Amino acid sequence: MFHHVTVLKEESVEGLHIKPDGVYVDCTMGGAGHSSLIASKLGSNGLLIALDQDDVALANAQTVLAPYLDRVKIVKSNFRELEQVLQNEPRALRDGKPQVDGILFDLGVSSPQLDDGDRGFSYNHDAELDMRMDRRAELTAKTIVNEWPADKIARILFEYGEEKFSRRIASVIVEARTKQPIETTGELVELIKEGIPAAARRTGGHPAKRSFQALRIAVNDELGAFEEALEQSLRCLAPQGRVAVITFHSLEDRICKQFFVKNVEKCTCPSDLPFCVCEKTGIVKLVTRKPILPSEHELEVNQRARSAKLRIAEKL
Repeated sequence: MFHHVTVLKEESVEGLHIKPDGVYVDCTMGGAGHSSLIASKLGSNGLLIALDQDDVALANAQTVLAPYLDRVKIVKSNFRELEQVLQNEPRALRDGKPQVDGILFDLGVSSPQLDDGDRGFSYNHDAELDMRMDRRAELTAKTIVNEWPADKIARILFEYGEEKFSRRIASVIVEARTKQPIETTGELVELIKEGIPAAARRTGGHPAKRSFQALRIAVNDELGAFEEALEQSLRCLAPQGRVAVITFHSLEDRICKQFFVKNVEKCTCPSDLPFCVCEKTGIVKLVTRKPILPSEHELEVNQRARSAKLRIAEKL
């Protein structure tokens, strides 16, 4: 069974300003929590295109979204293919170009992927080292820890996991694999612990958390895919269309924040001019100056929501 707690659901869907006859995209369908709420607000002429690359999520969505399948199209795809997916959907096109009313990103690994021990995402379950969101992909966590050079492993642990003991951990991993291949998450957890000083292991949550996050991001090229999809999202939005992004760690949030700032409306004229002459108009306006955070109630219900941030921008 695919249980899934959807974070900032009401806030993000409300932020999209759903029109009954609008066209919307859920780029990260997961357990279909956001998708079902969006679909419930659409009329028979509305359309939701829901993307996911995980076969378990796609199968589950057929059941969860069953009441709305007249207005929902479920597509197996990585969201970095957003523009191509929309190009193939006539109802998402205006004058031959994708022009939709809202796009939602709920980033990171979904709860069911974490909870399914066999997927290799979790440091709490001993399983084969995998971490692929799309089982068709070639690169796995096992390949990285057994074949990549120490400096490359250290770099991804530091950049994607903000792990300050990245070099020590990489060194321990490379030393261990000379004796025998590292096959399971349990073996990797022990090696990560070995690379972190005892005093540091006693604070800041599970010692393998940052390294597992880094490996997952590297296996799925999550940040590269997100940057590409954000660029495409602005091209694919109709005027007054909105993009809502839920992030779970600082790297994703920084990418989102900087992207919005780069594209926001800016006038560089001196303040004493009575009207604008620079004509430097942006592409979006910020709907929320600061990110929206989960409520106290949501944090009580779902601890995984504690690092979530929601940012919303509207195309001009």
